[in-house]
Amino acid sequence: MADQPKTADDVKALVEDHNIRFIRLWFTDILGQLKSFSINAEELDDAMEGGMGFDGSSITGFNAIEESDMIAMPDASTFAVLPWRPEDRGVGRMFCDIVTPAREPYEGDPRHVLRRALERAGQMGFDAFNVGPELEFFYFRSANLEGGPPETLDEGGYFDLTTLDAGSDVRRETVLALEQLGIHVEYTHHEVGPSQHEIDMRYAPALKMADDCMTYRITVKEYAMKYGWHATFMPKPLFGENGSGMHTHQSLFKEGRNAFYDGDDQYYLSPTGKAFIAGQLKHAREICSVFAQWVNSYKRLVPGFEAPVYVAWSRRNRSALVRVPLYHPGKEQATRMELRCPDPACNPYLTFAALLQAGLEGIEKGYELPEPMERNLYHLSPDERRQRGIEQLPETLGEAIELTAESELVLRTFGEHMFNRYVEIKRKEWEDYRIQVSRWELDRYLAVL
Repeated sequence: MADQPKTADDVKALVEDHNIRFIRLWFTDILGQLKSFSINAEELDDAMEGGMGFDGSSITGFNAIEESDMIAMPDASTFAVLPWRPEDRGVGRMFCDIVTPAREPYEGDPRHVLRRALERAGQMGFDAFNVGPELEFFYFRSANLEGGPPETLDEGGYFDLTTLDAGSDVRRETVLALEQLGIHVEYTHHEVGPSQHEIDMRYAPALKMADDCMTYRITVKEYAMKYGWHATFMPKPLFGENGSGMHTHQSLFKEGRNAFYDGDDQYYLSPTGKAFIAGQLKHAREICSVFAQWVNSYKRLVPGFEAPVYVAWSRRNRSALVRVPLYHPGKEQATRMELRCPDPACNPYLTFAALLQAGLEGIEKGYELPEPMERNLYHLSPDERRQRGIEQLPETLGEAIELTAESELVLRTFGEHMFNRYVEIKRKEWEDYRIQVSRWELDRYLAVL
């Protein structure tokens, strides 16, 4: 399945070859939750030709009930057989673009938002936006929803390969499944936290990579469940331990050449690369609620752990928001930027779209890239950071969503319908959280106040 089919005819042939009875049509809501409904293989011709209708009013961020008719148009190039379903009664899946009954792209569809950003890049002469995200996650014995911290499987640390790494078997099965689904895996290892893992996918064009992120998350969870475990991409499930990030490597290509590369520059960065990075730094605060979109995301974005919170760039310094890795100095294809603040529970379509639009804004408006910060930013005093003009990411979802609500860039990226719904949903999440009384408050105050 590694060479993915490209046409409806290929899909039909594969459905026959694999004796597939059902095909799941996948898409995401505004928050990046995977949605799915199944069709019988006999409906495939109709689905490929005219799409399948469904009621969008129950999907978070989609239209209200009076305009709820939606059509899911399968994308034949995304067809794959689900490896965790029985082989004798195979199940296939395709990602869908959501359109209205008038066959217009639906403005509440996250895939469409990313397609629009890629169109802008195309109009500016770029033919590829490559993305390589590193999604970290935890395995727990169970979700432990009754209270108390979830139970880890091991006390292993970064790159450990010992009996401490209880997850290596399930991780191997997960990698084999991802490869069957047409996803190229480069690395897999135990991460810093206990029971924390990372499987790194090889970079790919942004739309395929956003689809792959959705596939990766469900695959990790399916194989954990097979072992009776629970896998989570929650950014900060354990107090006092590292959270899970999604370091996102990015590069633009023009006529097959890396547009970020300049062999004569001291950093090997072209003016395009510098302006792109400057765009992401300048707009980082206002798009923060997109790449770190949950209340819990801001428990990870705190000084002192590996998650960066200061808006600066560097080559070696992992405390900066953006790093330009030096693994292969001067090697054209490898020149890229790495944004270290997103987390793996974001909506990848909206995140990649917002990052691309911020970078393109930098190129279009000729933003200047400041000097790199090679000092550990955590060691600078607030005064020193102020003197150097180094800003900090928002400290809460409440602060982040108000910055987004004022952002012209995010409004243009999302379109009005999705922008308004997103701000409304996130303000509500923050309000719900803000009025809760936590165990910490009871322990701290009940006896003494």
